Amino acid sequence: MSQTPRPPKRFAPLDPQEGNVSSAPPLKGIVFDVDGTLCKPQSYMFKQMRAALSIDKSTDILDHIYSLPHPAQEQAQAAIRAIETSAMIEQEPQPGLNELIAYLESRSVRMGLCTRNFDGPVTHLLQTFLPGKTFAPIVTREFRPPKPDPAGILHIARAWELDDGGEGLIMVGDSIDDMTAGHKAGTATVLLANESNGDLKEHEHTGRWIDRLDELIGVLEAGFEERGVAE
Repeated sequence: MSQTPRPPKRFAPLDPQEGNVSSAPPLKGIVFDVDGTLCKPQSYMFKQMRAALSIDKSTDILDHIYSLPHPAQEQAQAAIRAIETSAMIEQEPQPGLNELIAYLESRSVRMGLCTRNFDGPVTHLLQTFLPGKTFAPIVTREFRPPKPDPAGILHIARAWELDDGGEGLIMVGDSIDDMTAGHKAGTATVLLANESNGDLKEHEHTGRWIDRLDELIGVLEAGFEERGVAE
């Protein structure tokens, strides 16, 4: 049974002249995923992780790890951290990353991160490609439950002292976990499309999609609006 579409989320233009006369609510912040969103996808990592854990694609990696008894859980965590640590030296920034972040800073838009990775690769990416840029809070794997649960995004909203949860936020990511977590948290959702996630463009939890991060600049400047998504 199909769900009833909710009204498309709208935010006032970030252009001050346009925003001051808009009837749309103001944007209160943006939450970004990291892997595949701020940096280019490194999908081979997940194949390596599943091989190391002896699980197939139908099993969620973190759910599997958290289901293990101690000390097997610690051993599994160490195995996937080793894979992620090896991959982080090959990180490449997404096209348009620096342009978008500089624009958001110029418009005083708060930025947070919500990722299923651990803090090492996140810190490496920020220090290497976005030195001096402020993302806070940064929600990593240590925060539970992870995406697709909305808890991490709602934690960011509380840290920003928002009393309406994710209603005033945009979640930007490249996976179904990102879209679903944002949808459940009440945010608008933006999919960064790539050659592997095209099927998510029309997913009921995807508000709109872009091919490059800096495409968001014009959208936000003129006023954000997503297509209708299911409740």
